[in-house]
Amino acid sequence: MTLFDDKELFTVGTSSKKYIDLPDLELMHYDGFIAKDAADAYYNSLLHNTPWREYQMPMYDKIVTAPRMVAWYGTHEEAGENALPWTPELLELRLRVEKETGLQFNAVLLNLYRNGNDSVAWHSDKEHRIGSNPNIASVTFGQTRPFKFRHKTNKEIAQVEIPLHHGTLLLMSGTTNTFWEHHIPKSAKEMLPRINLTFRQVKQR
Repeated sequence: MTLFDDKELFTVGTSSKKYIDLPDLELMHYDGFIAKDAADAYYNSLLHNTPWREYQMPMYDKIVTAPRMVAWYGTHEEAGENALPWTPELLELRLRVEKETGLQFNAVLLNLYRNGNDSVAWHSDKEHRIGSNPNIASVTFGQTRPFKFRHKTNKEIAQVEIPLHHGTLLLMSGTTNTFWEHHIPKSAKEMLPRINLTFRQVKQR
């Protein structure tokens, strides 16, 4: 089930906010949350100025390199010793997201999808440090990629697909991460880089 029509690459459509309420799924999709000129500036700055690194993760009985680059920001007290300090640009974005959502966030994970080979597997954001029903605010810059959801147990509910465009905000709330998984698939098409920022509230260590 695709909820929104695709748009031209790296353009920001008419600002529109939609709420998606399916069983156990609470989403707020704000296309055009960041206007095009500002989105272009954020994209170029984050792409070239972020200290991107590879992410090693356990899979079955071995350690593998995730097919994307990452950067983790926040205070050491809350986000851990490996967190980079907030930059003025990221603080500015955090304030914009907090004003729009009415929520507070203290950490952000940046993901860089360099091309169509980069992806993220089916998963849910259910780390113990963000609680069982976390609010996750996702901001996208760059290449439009499909963001897919599937219910963990009820296979009769159709998968949901949302194309996340340049400058889009997607808020996942309620029991979304308890009952649904999401992922970004690989693509055989030629893809330009996509940057995704996921703002979250982590518990103090």
